This record gives sequence, C-alpha cells and structure tokens, in this order.
Amino acid sequence: MDPEDAKIVTLARSSRARTGAAEGAAVRDTTGRTYVATSVELPSLKLTALQAAVAAAVSSGADGLEAAAVVTEAGTVDATAARDLTAGVPVLRADPSGAVVETL
Repeated sequence: MDPEDAKIVTLARSSRARTGAAEGAAVRDTTGRTYVATSVELPSLKLTALQAAVAAAVSSGADGLEAAAVVTEAGTVDATAARDLTAGVPVLRADPSGAVVETL
C-alpha cells in the first residue's frame, strides 16, 4: 500500500479507537492535507465517519479529494459523500485492525 494511503488508514483507525465510535475516517485533499472524523450519533444529527471527514475538508476549503479511508466493522461503506466532492476517488475500507478489506 502507498505510504500516504497507509497514513490515512492509521489516522482513521486511531480516531475510531480513541473515541470508541463505530467508524473512523480520514480523507486526503488534493493539496495533501488530511482530515479525520468519526461517526456522529446525536439525537438531532447522524453522520457516517466519511460524511463527517468530507464535511471537515469542505469546511476547510478543500475542493477535491485524492483518497479516503474508513475503518469499520460494517461490511459496506457508503462512498457518496466523497464522490460528491470528487468522482471516482478511491475509498479504502479497512477492518478494525487496519487491514484494508477493499478499495471502492
């Protein structure tokens, strides 16, 4: 795996472990900056980790993504938020150990 992709998997895994969230995600924008988030479960707001990471990137001025990673126990990941910003961006789905299970 590319070292930069390994970095975002590690960041996503760390954020998930630190907060105990169901998912952790990290995205890398077209300038190389990274944004990390976890899933959000509030009475008035629910976001997947990837949605939250994309929102953080966009709110910081990112206009495109190079890659995204999601660490989850779920068997699927909805890549829509990342693809809304950049069509065809690779989204890595990793298990809680950090092993990449698939690239969407």
